[in-house]
Amino acid sequence: MTRIKICGMTRVDDALQAVEAGADAIGLIFWKGSARAVDIERAQAIVRALPPLVSTVGVFVDETPDRVRTIGDAVGLSAVQLHGNEVVSDWAQFPRPVLKAMPLEAYAASPWKTARAAILVDAHDPVTIGGTGRTVDWQAAKEIAATRRLVLAGGLRPENVGAAVETVAPWGVDVASGVEQSPGIKDPARVRAFVQAVRAADAARGR
Repeated sequence: MTRIKICGMTRVDDALQAVEAGADAIGLIFWKGSARAVDIERAQAIVRALPPLVSTVGVFVDETPDRVRTIGDAVGLSAVQLHGNEVVSDWAQFPRPVLKAMPLEAYAASPWKTARAAILVDAHDPVTIGGTGRTVDWQAAKEIAATRRLVLAGGLRPENVGAAVETVAPWGVDVASGVEQSPGIKDPARVRAFVQAVRAADAARGR
């Protein structure tokens, strides 16, 4: 079954509604340059409200492992997602699972290609980092997904995520802007539609 992460949570109610809709994980962005950024106190409130067995993923850009570990411990993160120019060796012994995000076109030459971390591919934007609303090359992503755990992001929304899952067969999908009313404010109906589209695609693929 394809894992579903709803990223860029800023409100407790949005996180709870996403979980009720069937999301497996929620994403909390700790990069201050994001319109969806949260501070530690807001993140703690969201995580405390979640039911058991929901994964919480912290999103970071070029933070030190020590700083990420401190935030992860304070908030109770399940995993971390890295969006910067992080060095593989600095994260080899990190105590939480690592999801390394990168532009799809950077994967072939990336030192993270042979790392144990799962990979998230997204559309590249040097300013916003993620949440661009632009899709990636699904055929190219499919080739990567056949070799390792791949989380597909970039321009996913309820209207196209089913086709994306059927084409790429990713381990997981990640969405932010595609289910929002405005940056950081989720649209419950679109979140439900997104989850339903993924599960329908899973059913069609016999997963």
